[in-house]
Amino acid sequence: MAQITDVKIPSPGESITEVRLGQWKRGDGDWVEKDELLNEIESDKATLELLAPAAGVLRVKAESGSDQKVGAAVAQIDTAASKPAGSGAARPMGTAAAEAAKSVATEPTGKATPTARKMAEEHGISLAGVQGSGPAGRVTRADVEGAMGKQAPAAAAPAAAPAATKAAPAPTAPVIVPGSRGVRREKMPKIRQRIAERLLESQQTTATLTTFNEVDMTEVMALRAKHKEAFEKKHGIGLGLMSFFVKAACSALRAYPRVNAFIIGDEIEFHDYCDVAVAVGTDRGLVVPVLRNADAMSFAQVELAVRDFATRARDGKLTVDEMTGGTFTVSNGGVYGSLMATPILNPPQSGILGMHAIKKRAVEDPDHPGQIALRPMMFIALSYDHRIIDGAESVGFLKHIKECVERPERLLLGL
Repeated sequence: MAQITDVKIPSPGESITEVRLGQWKRGDGDWVEKDELLNEIESDKATLELLAPAAGVLRVKAESGSDQKVGAAVAQIDTAASKPAGSGAARPMGTAAAEAAKSVATEPTGKATPTARKMAEEHGISLAGVQGSGPAGRVTRADVEGAMGKQAPAAAAPAAAPAATKAAPAPTAPVIVPGSRGVRREKMPKIRQRIAERLLESQQTTATLTTFNEVDMTEVMALRAKHKEAFEKKHGIGLGLMSFFVKAACSALRAYPRVNAFIIGDEIEFHDYCDVAVAVGTDRGLVVPVLRNADAMSFAQVELAVRDFATRARDGKLTVDEMTGGTFTVSNGGVYGSLMATPILNPPQSGILGMHAIKKRAVEDPDHPGQIALRPMMFIALSYDHRIIDGAESVGFLKHIKECVERPERLLLGL
């Protein structure tokens, strides 16, 4: 007699009610193990793993690419079914990998996701040596995949031939023949839909203006060149530009607190902290993970956090909490070559700083007034909600950023 367990859509976050199913990793009628990855579901903010709640035969009830409500049963598992002969057979491993797998079995597994534990066991990866990037340092599948990439060739397990399944093939990019006049449509990703909604909301609910200034990057570039090797050797990360602008933004937010405030009804909500959101571009759209208490972070902590955000954003591994609650945003269009742009506010935030490409231009030499020099210059932009921030404040805020970056010692002295 069949014993059925539903596979239900988990909740990605309190405000999310609908998600989109990705490609099924297993087909209808396949045997699955408990905690095996069945699908990756996409919400408007993050991607979540859909794991098998029990071992048994999978019965798929919803199509790949369909939109589903949180809590909906998209598949069932017959837990009374007999496991097919030969399924789940151990894969051959080299001696080193086999010994590693034994050690994995004895390690505490509370700090790893079920998928990460299973993958580590299959590939002989010791979880003790894997740095977790999930909440509370929990080891995720992406962390194990990263450890696999660093594994010595001698200890790597030989790849076994994948078993044939009924899962749908991964979509491939269409081949466009020159001269073709074909038309095609595809579903807009959930995250792209949400971005569209937020952009429209921003235009309709805020009185947005943008002010510009330019920054001489000579001193920052000289400082980076002088301390590049020592900084990277000590902290394991390069000294980029983002840390300078994040720290400068925090200093300016302290000096101009209304730029760090929200309009809530007929009140202004001020914040005694600087939670700076950093815009990160991905194939699925722009996401804005948040640096909590960025004003208390060191340059190295900012750089490490931004790199971690960028890596996990590309893999769709950022959590909803990590992308919620920023009080101000910094966006670097310069990495794409943008010379000047007007960034759009992310409500309820009242300000966003736009960085742009560095170009050498002829300007007055600050060390020799009246003479022209070729200097590395960057245009910066502040888009702001004019309902709460006056023009004089916006100009002063951007001038504060300029002064901090042109004289980096001001950041160290808290000026």
